[in-house]
Amino acid sequence: MTDISTDLLPYVELSRSLLQGGKRFRALFCYWGWRAVADSREDLSSVVDAASALELFHAAALVHDDIIDNSDTRRGLPAAHRQFEGLHAENGWRGDPAEFGRSGALLLGDLLLGWSDELLDHGLRALGDPGRAESARREFNRMRTEVTYGQYLDVLEERSWHTRAETELLPRAHRVIVYKSAKYSVEAPLAIGAAMGGANIGQLSALSDFGLPLGVAYQLRDDLLGVFGDPELTGKPSGDDLREGKRTVLVSIARTRMPGNAARLLDELLGDQDLSNQQVSMLQASIDQSGAVDQVERIIAHNADKARSALDTAPIDADARAELSTLIDAVSTRNA
Repeated sequence: MTDISTDLLPYVELSRSLLQGGKRFRALFCYWGWRAVADSREDLSSVVDAASALELFHAAALVHDDIIDNSDTRRGLPAAHRQFEGLHAENGWRGDPAEFGRSGALLLGDLLLGWSDELLDHGLRALGDPGRAESARREFNRMRTEVTYGQYLDVLEERSWHTRAETELLPRAHRVIVYKSAKYSVEAPLAIGAAMGGANIGQLSALSDFGLPLGVAYQLRDDLLGVFGDPELTGKPSGDDLREGKRTVLVSIARTRMPGNAARLLDELLGDQDLSNQQVSMLQASIDQSGAVDQVERIIAHNADKARSALDTAPIDADARAELSTLIDAVSTRNA
């Protein structure tokens, strides 16, 4: 990259920083999906490529997501578009720094998407099995489409919720969870790894029965952290989802349990980028007092139990079953 121009150094540095840290859940689920069905003596270099491709894809999604949400931080550092914005300001370039920041970050996200595809293709070629490669590529393509649909539905709910019937808000919020995160975070990585390992229909179905409810638990925990998380652990400001106006399952449940005046105030303030810390604390208290947090915790536990039950009867390798079991708690009870 730098042999083209040293001006591209920010791309190198930002790409590297985005791929540092994080929980690596998608890579783990991809590997254990493969390990659940594959002969343990098989060369794992192909699935390592696929797991790494998922991390690149996730990094691209984070860059684009932060632009959409107008987020300032990611993993305790300035978001990519803010870093490009700072580069513009520091060098005294012409035009709007924010516009340059968005443009630079959009292109970085696109570049990471391309690299993700190239790395996946490298791993699939190394498999030496066209049938497995085609199946894994199909799962990857489905994931990429579904998470994009889910992201759009998330943006749509933030802007259009007030035009929907009250009875529609919770199921619509749940649909966003399924397609924006649950399938993408757990179910799809499992399926990609399992397909590369030669899984049969029964094994793929069992892993899906495990992965989808666990993915729902994963995102519900994310929703709680987005409102109540410790900034030192999450790398984002406390109450960030409140400023971004996320119409989550947590918010939908809270609205149905709040007195009318409290629900109206939540609707009025949710999505205000200039919320003060005092206003954030007030909304946090209001949501908590509604009982919505306890209800979401119960839903998380229910989905974790569903995943555990599906895993108990899944026709997969015993060692993989044990490792996937430990991931249930890691995903559903995490604090970052």
